[in-house]
Amino acid sequence: MGIRIYRPTSAGRRNSSVSDFAEITKNRPEKTLVKRIKKSGGRNHSGKTTTRFRGGGARRIYRIIDFKRTKDGVAANVIAIEYDPNRTCNIALLEYADGEKRYILAPAGLGVGDTVESGQQVEPKVGNCMPLATIPAGLELHNIEMNPGQGGKIVRSAGSSARLVAKEGQWAQLLMPSGEMRLLSLNCRATIGQVGNADHQHIRIGKAGRKRHLGRRPHVRGKAMNPVAHPMGGGEGRSNGGRHPCSPTGLLAKGGKTRNPRKASNKRIVRRRKNKANG
Repeated sequence: MGIRIYRPTSAGRRNSSVSDFAEITKNRPEKTLVKRIKKSGGRNHSGKTTTRFRGGGARRIYRIIDFKRTKDGVAANVIAIEYDPNRTCNIALLEYADGEKRYILAPAGLGVGDTVESGQQVEPKVGNCMPLATIPAGLELHNIEMNPGQGGKIVRSAGSSARLVAKEGQWAQLLMPSGEMRLLSLNCRATIGQVGNADHQHIRIGKAGRKRHLGRRPHVRGKAMNPVAHPMGGGEGRSNGGRHPCSPTGLLAKGGKTRNPRKASNKRIVRRRKNKANG
């Protein structure tokens, strides 16, 4: 899928680009696989803002995606590639031999008319889902489970893929897109291939209005506010905050570790993700 660049008829058009949607074959979603989603605008059950700078946005219909791929032993044909406003990648509509339809994430190279399967012993080709125990080492994977039977949780965004490096005992060693090396159970399922729509990262928003369509309101700096609204606000002239960066409630925002040290999956990390500053 490529990128479409408009003529610079305005300041917003000059700096914006969109996907050309060349892979999309169907414009309307499957009615039996959608549901309405209610937006919170960043507010909790009491109506108070708990996440700032959220609100508005275009109305969306949620497509129910089959992340678990548990329909084993039944072949499915790809009957459409569709756009999904709720995620960066496209989705593929499958029709199984028994007539059931399901959505899956569309991997790169999967097209209308292709056949996909899931199960313990299926061919390791693009779009097929199988346990890590039966996947040959070196293949690219996506939609990977963290715990057996949980459904795919990681490597689901456009253009991403993880690589199965090795298998030892009851564990598989995967190289994640971030550079992190992680152990996962061999009973966890994964889908073969790279997530499609890799050009999504090259799309330029171009103007503030498109961010509002995505439900993102203007992000205001704390030091641009009044002191009643933020600890870094106020001051004569253009001040630099007068203190270390913090949240509106005074919580320090730089240098502190945010990962929970008691997180159960910490002990399964073989190597931490790469430091961007060091390449």
